[in-house]
Amino acid sequence: MDLTHYPYPSRRYVVLGRRGAVATSQPLAALAGMEMLLKGGNAVDAAIAMAATLTVVEPTSNGIGGDLFAMVWDGRLHGLNASGKSPLSLTPERIPEGGMPERGWLPVTVPGAVSGWRALHERFGRLPFPEVLSPAIRYAEEGFPVGPETARAWRRAEGIYLPLKGPEFRPFQETFFPQGRAPRAGEVWRSPGHAKTLREIAHTYGESFYRGRLAEAMAGFSEATGGLLSLEDLRAHEAEWVEPLSLEYRGLTVHELPPNGQGIATLLALAILEGFELRPEDPFSYHLQIEAMRLALADAFRYVADPRYLEKPPQALLSPEYVASRRKLIGERALPQALPGVRPEGTVYLAAADGELMVSLIQSNYQGFGSGILIPETGIALQNRGLGFSLEEGHPNRVGPGKRPYHTIIPGFLTREGKALGPFGVMGGYMQPQGHLQVVVGLTNFGLNPQAALDRPRWQVVPGRGGEDRVVLEPGIPQATALLLRDLGHRVEYGMEPGYFGRGQVILRQGEVLVAGSDPRAEGLALVW
Repeated sequence: MDLTHYPYPSRRYVVLGRRGAVATSQPLAALAGMEMLLKGGNAVDAAIAMAATLTVVEPTSNGIGGDLFAMVWDGRLHGLNASGKSPLSLTPERIPEGGMPERGWLPVTVPGAVSGWRALHERFGRLPFPEVLSPAIRYAEEGFPVGPETARAWRRAEGIYLPLKGPEFRPFQETFFPQGRAPRAGEVWRSPGHAKTLREIAHTYGESFYRGRLAEAMAGFSEATGGLLSLEDLRAHEAEWVEPLSLEYRGLTVHELPPNGQGIATLLALAILEGFELRPEDPFSYHLQIEAMRLALADAFRYVADPRYLEKPPQALLSPEYVASRRKLIGERALPQALPGVRPEGTVYLAAADGELMVSLIQSNYQGFGSGILIPETGIALQNRGLGFSLEEGHPNRVGPGKRPYHTIIPGFLTREGKALGPFGVMGGYMQPQGHLQVVVGLTNFGLNPQAALDRPRWQVVPGRGGEDRVVLEPGIPQATALLLRDLGHRVEYGMEPGYFGRGQVILRQGEVLVAGSDPRAEGLALVW
């Protein structure tokens, strides 16, 4: 990679260090991670500190009541699935005819992020757990100035959450819209309940969240306001260590987590593209990538589910025979293919590295703030991840009791010849496997450095009902490319919202040096030591 070559408009350069690196979408969270490294902690301590801090300083995308996935390298790669299951009382019959509601108790699943923090710390952490959570507690208690991109997302959420009626929504509205509106950029926002909860999580090592006072508060508010989440659901939850999936692509090994996440879509699309020659900024190369992604997403929507309910093992989708059969479908024109409808989501991604460990971590409340349910006086805003379930009878991902839904959030990791290169990720719902593909193609096919690979203008396949999927292009992709894609049969439009195309982070090792980049579409930061 050429560390001096930046072919796309950007005011950022890679940052270089030897002892440690952190990168995430919010500067204060990145500083929390670096604080742990400077105190003698390792990359896992830094990652947990950033994850906890992001629940405070970027609540528009994640929270204590969300889910988490991670990969950790310590000489080999370990995967962690800390996503929660649906309540045991959630049956298909409880879903109204109009489908799963986007807000309220029905789409709430057991929050898994706290169990992920604990599992990571138990296995790899070096500093005391309370010290790792101390930056998050500090920002919640003392307050922090809301960043510009976070303020924009918060303000957009006014029209979604302020009109909600019912006692279940009032604590959320009072906490996040204390003056009847979202805080503006530069205003200081505090959340004493959030600080109190984080302190209890720290000193009980997360036990209170699933089997103590905090669990009783969640279950009690659920029972009082018509929810399904119970103490039994919370007590049964455990984070699970899993074996990552991998694929060789152009000299690199790309690693993703297995279902119930959608990382398989990235690997399948890359496998399909292995049979084509891609050229930078060539319009037809865009067509090939888009078609590969459409095919991969179709398979993900059909087969990804709770691992206990899979109809087809993920390895079967990556077999040479199956990949070749999918590759043959790509021709000179866009495929007329229907894909399920999608919903936007809010997610945070972070990466951390030191001399021994590397961490790829992602956590989310799903649609922005999530369900609109906040447990009074705790700062625990619950996710609405149940929207990931299918309502189709017989589908492996059909809504049901005690099931993990289809999950959009996916961490990524790269190795070469058995040695770690490093973590990468791109946030943003169904943009995530598409962002992973575009970053990997930029690094491999086009030889870009991490920052340039993040700067590169992106596209997104947006599946629609009835097969009318669209291809949304980021400004910066030439009009000539858009016109050719339209001539090939794609429904093409430009999208103006930067966050629509994901916000990524990358840390790669080059010899003795850590090379880090942070996406210009967010207010994030990459720091090195």
